[in-house]
Amino acid sequence: MEAMTLVLDDREWTLAERDALPDDGHRYELIDGALVVTPSPGADHQRAVRGLFLALDRACPAEFEIFFAPFDVLLDPKTAMQPDLLIARREDVGERGVTAAPVLAVEVLSPSTQVIDRNLKLQRFERAGMPNYWLVDPKRLVLSVYELAGSRYQHIAEVAADETWATERPFPVTIEPGTLLR
Repeated sequence: MEAMTLVLDDREWTLAERDALPDDGHRYELIDGALVVTPSPGADHQRAVRGLFLALDRACPAEFEIFFAPFDVLLDPKTAMQPDLLIARREDVGERGVTAAPVLAVEVLSPSTQVIDRNLKLQRFERAGMPNYWLVDPKRLVLSVYELAGSRYQHIAEVAADETWATERPFPVTIEPGTLLR
């Protein structure tokens, strides 16, 4: 059985308190002051992250950088999220993380994180004005694509394992979910 994600929200955490936590293989994120503790990911999760990175890296223009978790997206003093993959403008990258909303965050779903990824993180990135948010289900090999339209995310694509999806946002790239675990 996979370990559970915990949200310790009976008090408001600070970034300094989060940073003082042990380096124990868990991912520690702050979302509006709530501490979210996530276990380390499994093999298919890591394979999906690797597959996405390879596809995105081949197409990534020089003005952007791609990062893996754990790397902070510092949206405000109470929010430091660590998406599985993120793409940011080079000028927004600091030593401690990304200091503005990235142009894309990607979360690979797992049983312990999918409720947070589909709801809490989606809403928080939407509120920050991040233009693109992707969710990948590594069990079904499905890519769910959200794009910001005004101030709200629109679910614009659900790409199955046997499909190919081409986009221009955040830059031209083609994704084939069925190949991500190779």
